Amino acid sequence: MAALLAGVLPVFVLIAIGYGLRKSDFLPDAAWRPIEKLSIHILYPGFLIPAIWNADISGGGAGAAGAASVTSVLIIATLTLALKPLMKIDGPAYTSVFQGAIRWNSFVFLPVILSVYGPDGLALAAVVIAAMIPVTNILCVIVLVKWGADQRSMSPWALTRAILSNPILLACLVGLALNLGGVPRLPGISDTLELLGGAALPLGLIVAGAGLSFAEVARRRLTIGAVSFVKLVITPPLMWGLCVLYGGDETAQGIALLCGAAPGAAASYILARQMGGDAPLMAGIVALTTVGSALSIPILLALFHLA
Repeated sequence: MAALLAGVLPVFVLIAIGYGLRKSDFLPDAAWRPIEKLSIHILYPGFLIPAIWNADISGGGAGAAGAASVTSVLIIATLTLALKPLMKIDGPAYTSVFQGAIRWNSFVFLPVILSVYGPDGLALAAVVIAAMIPVTNILCVIVLVKWGADQRSMSPWALTRAILSNPILLACLVGLALNLGGVPRLPGISDTLELLGGAALPLGLIVAGAGLSFAEVARRRLTIGAVSFVKLVITPPLMWGLCVLYGGDETAQGIALLCGAAPGAAASYILARQMGGDAPLMAGIVALTTVGSALSIPILLALFHLA
């Protein structure tokens, strides 16, 4: 357990550094948006493309973990849609509840995987991301189109364009195409991508911390608490159990468990802001699940004997 804590702790220290930098005005507020854009559009694809390109996607572990993550997302999404009539919230708030329940922050997820399972686990986790990103993005955009404040008339073409414009989704598709095409490592190009990827995770954690906002947590604690309970208590054992059911080995089970325990995605806030969702509520969900994830990940790994 001590070794696990020592490995996971730096991840959340970097998040805390980002939060502290934002609160201290070390950098002006206007600086964070370009840094976030750089991380998502350039550095993170630079990490994902070679990680998926070089991953062994033929093994049972990758398939089991990917199938478990996608199945759990579909189950939770279906239940969240079925329960909508019982929720006493407006449409934009519901879109944030939906995003909070099924989306997760891979900027946090991947460094934790690296600290616990090393480079081999990281490659497997990249495959899980490639399976999850299209599903979660498509579902969330559809929900925002239907219940967001200003997106009800979006055409099918505009919907498709909104989904395909996601740089993380595009990076996953490029990495998969290179992997499935058997393209060998390309000198120069591969080295450039790896240099970009080396900066992606630490800067991504700092940006995730800078984006945390706790202003809504106290005011809407019931809604945010309910979403956080689903995200951090229900989802991890669901993903783990499905991975066991699909025949995943111990590493695959651990990755599925950590995927479920990852906090809400900071990108959810951006999507909510762009497509008429409840952005302040989304920010509160991301903030509380990030703090909760820091507390729950070591406990979950110890309980499931995966550390």
